[in-house]
Formats: sequence, C-alpha cells, structure tokens
Amino acid sequence: MNSKTLEVMDDKPDPGPLSESSELFSFGVIADIQYADLEDGYNFQGSRRRYYRHSLLHLQCAIEHWNKESSPPCCVLQLGDIIDGYNAQYKASEKSLELVLNTFQTLKVPVHHTWGNHEFYNFSRDYLTNSKLNTRFLEDQIARHPETMPSESYYAYHFVPFPKFRFILLDAYDMSVLGVDQSSPKFQQCLKILREHNPNTELNSPQGLSEPQFVQFNGGFSQEQLNWLNEVLTFSDRNQEKVVIVSPRPNPSLRRPTYECSGHQGEASAAQVKKTDVTGGHLPIYPAASDSVCLAWNYRDVLAVIWSHECVVCFFAGHTHDGGYSEDPFGVHHVNIEGVIETAPDSQAFGTVHVYPDRMVLKGKGRVPDRIMNYKKEKAFHF
Repeated sequence: MNSKTLEVMDDKPDPGPLSESSELFSFGVIADIQYADLEDGYNFQGSRRRYYRHSLLHLQCAIEHWNKESSPPCCVLQLGDIIDGYNAQYKASEKSLELVLNTFQTLKVPVHHTWGNHEFYNFSRDYLTNSKLNTRFLEDQIARHPETMPSESYYAYHFVPFPKFRFILLDAYDMSVLGVDQSSPKFQQCLKILREHNPNTELNSPQGLSEPQFVQFNGGFSQEQLNWLNEVLTFSDRNQEKVVIVSPRPNPSLRRPTYECSGHQGEASAAQVKKTDVTGGHLPIYPAASDSVCLAWNYRDVLAVIWSHECVVCFFAGHTHDGGYSEDPFGVHHVNIEGVIETAPDSQAFGTVHVYPDRMVLKGKGRVPDRIMNYKKEKAFHF
C-alpha cells in the first residue's frame, strides 16, 4: 500500500492559534446509495419506496455541492451499500459499481469507502479487497508502533485529516456469513454464532429474537479487530488525539468500563486527552440511535472498547436508512446518516461536518438534519 508514515501526529503543520469559533476542517458524509438500473421499488416490508436509478443523481448533486464549497471538505466518508443487492440478481454488479465509482471520480477530494451488506450481496470479500472500494491506501501509518497496523484479515484502517484528529474505519462484517467461502472455517464459525442466537428458518428474520441484531444481513467484529482498535485508541489517548469512528454500538452504562486487551489497559485520565478520534463504518452500535435490528452483532463489545478510552468523540454509521442520533453517557455522539436509496427525487441525503476546537456541526441537506455535537469539556481543545 502507498501509505504515509507518521512519527506522531504533531509532525503535521501546526494549525496556529485558534479560537473556539475557528473552523479547523470539514468532511462530507453520505450513506446507502444502493444504485441499480431499475425502476423504483420498495423495501422488504413493502412500506418504504426505493429510488434505485435516482440515487445516482443524488450522488451527483452531493459531489457538485462539495466541489463548489468555498472551503472544500478534506475528504468524504461513503458509509457503505454503494450499489444494491439486486445488481447481483441481474448480473449487473460490476457495471453498476463502475458507474458509481466513475461518478465519485468527479469528486475533487479523497473518498473513504466502507463496506456494508449490499457490497457482500454483490461481491466476495476477496473481490472487494482487490477493488477500488478498498481505500486502505489512504491510511496513515504510525512509525515505531506496529501494534497500530491493522491485519489484512479485516478491512479497517485509520488516517489523520488534520492535526490532533484521527479517523478510524471499522469492518462491521469482519464476522459474517456474507461474502466468504461457505466451505471456510470462518463461515462455519459465523454461521454457528448466528444460529445460536437465531433459530428462525429465515436467518434474515428477527421474529421472536431477544437480540434482534442477530440476522444474516448484519455482522460483527472479531476479537482481533477489537484488539487492534484498542491499540489505536490507546495511542490516541497517549498522544492527546480526538477520534472519529466509522461503523456499530452498546447499551448505556453509567460507569466507564476498563477494557483490557493484549496486556494493555485502555483507560486514560481526562487530563491526558486533548486530541480527537472519529470512528465509523456501516453498522450502528448504539441502541438509542438505531433500530435494534440494525445493530452490529457484538455492538456491546465495540462500545466496551470505545468507552474505556477518552479520545472518541463521534461514531458515524449508515444502514438504518431512516437515520438516527444519540449522545451516549460518555459524551460520544452516535450519528446514523439517512440513506440515499429511500430519498425522493425532490429531496437530498448527504451532509458536511464542520469541525471546531470545541464541537462538530453537521450541516445536512434534505433528509439529513443539522446537528451540533459539542465535545465534553475535558475533550475540548484549548489553544
């Protein structure tokens, strides 16, 4: 991979004196495009209309908006389900993906792609790893910290768009029956987990389940990936970064848990924290911000890792189509972006997040509402 190697984030140019009203940088967010060359249809319940062809026009409008901004975003987060699963049925997966990726090529800033269930309806994990949907080449590597390098066995990485901010993309289908060879040990392991929690003949049905997230169209995080996430967050704590995460979430507990992993304890004092991490992916992880059927299988495990660190300020996800938002007891903002696929032609569904020393401000378009996400006082920057 053509990766940048950093000593620590302080090696990047210093932003200079900043007030709490100074915008540091911005980034774009868009989710669940699910393009297909099909007439409009409906969701599986027949209750929500889906605009398969028009989703590409919505993407074009979003890109035109970002390209025209006086201060363009530093990057765009594409939160998964870039084309619809129907493409596989009509043998149009590669053609549709090429069309959407060609549209993204008109974007003047980098785009970071996450993988959702519809990617795996269309392609195998091996195919995706070798495709243009793999944007791991945009990762930042941290010199002399090999523990922060992700494994090749899952699709996750981190990057630094601005000093003191680290973004982490997670693989919410690391543990899944989708996209993997059915004869592989990993498939058998994941199928066993799924059947232990879901006795239904139709594994996409949550009917009667006490944990409705255990359906086939969801997935989860391996212990290996959770260990890696803990290492990256430990580095961010020690180096006073703020973190934004892209992917899933857990049930609120009013006590900050301590997560121990590989012999390292992931708890840091508030005095240590001055930088920010942002994390994300396709599946949500916090029940208060999402329909429970859309959560990652082991969302509690991810939350336990995140809550054992001070650096995480925001978690972005897609998957729910209706969107959602909640701030958890530890000040992490969970934002689920509304899906393009269920957005009428006369509306829009994307947003730009403006980042300040003390807050993030989501400026949404169409179905995506505006949100002000303040950092807790111990997480705010003081320049």
